[in-house]
Amino acid sequence: MGYKYIFLDSDVLLDVLLERQPYCGFSQSILHKGKNKEIEIATSALVIANIYYIMAKILGKVQAKKNTAKLLNIFNVFPLDVECIKLAINSDFNDVEDGMQHFIATQNQCELIITRNIKDYKESLIPVLSAEHYLNLI
Repeated sequence: MGYKYIFLDSDVLLDVLLERQPYCGFSQSILHKGKNKEIEIATSALVIANIYYIMAKILGKVQAKKNTAKLLNIFNVFPLDVECIKLAINSDFNDVEDGMQHFIATQNQCELIITRNIKDYKESLIPVLSAEHYLNLI
């Protein structure tokens, strides 16, 4: 499976930023591959907002800003537009936020979504894998 353009959901990034075990190492490997240009990774402005909010609550605003700034150098960040919101609201996704992520990824030609929340992406038009599963495939 030669997925080269990968969309990362917030849980994958939070695993690294908050050093959540046992997932941190898998997610870190994917970020490393993106940083080394082995793959192209992307996320959404919505994910960035979500992870900043969570990090600020746990690590404080100063550290949350530092961590967020570092991430912005590693991957593309796609905007959330009204079309993605409408698509998500009118879709069969149980979680509208996951639907938004899905439509942002597909509209920007991502080939794969990586998340730990696979069950909420049952309606996805593109493959959805965990970080661990993706790394085992390549």
